[in-house]
Order: sequence, then structure tokens, then C-alpha cells
Amino acid sequence: MSGRGLWLRARARLRRFPALLAGCGEQAAAYGRCVAAAAAGTAELRRDACLEEFRALRDCFARAAKATPK
Repeated sequence: MSGRGLWLRARARLRRFPALLAGCGEQAAAYGRCVAAAAAGTAELRRDACLEEFRALRDCFARAAKATPK
């Protein structure tokens, strides 16, 4: 397998990312709100603080990626 082919496929996947993100706006906003709230003030952002929101966003991306033709 050539290194060039690998990078071309990776670039193609990254080019689809904005469209996938647009389809998951509600989940992305919820995750962003959670991270902002968890890191507000002097509080430190802790691992898994927004796990539920992250999983919802990840699942939305996965569904959108499956539905999008390659």
C-alpha cells in the first residue's frame, strides 16, 4: 500500500468533516456547553465530566458518516 494513497483517503475523510458536524449541531452545542460549564471559573476540567454529551456527539458523527457516500 502506498503512503500517498493513505494520505489521499485521510484527506477525503477530513473534507467530509464539516458536513458531518453541521448535521450534528445540537449534539455539538450540548457538548460545548457542558465543557464550558465544567471548566468555568477556577474548576478544572476532569476526564469524563461530559461523557454522556461526548457519546451522543460521537454517535451522531458515526451515523452521519455511515449515511454519507464515500
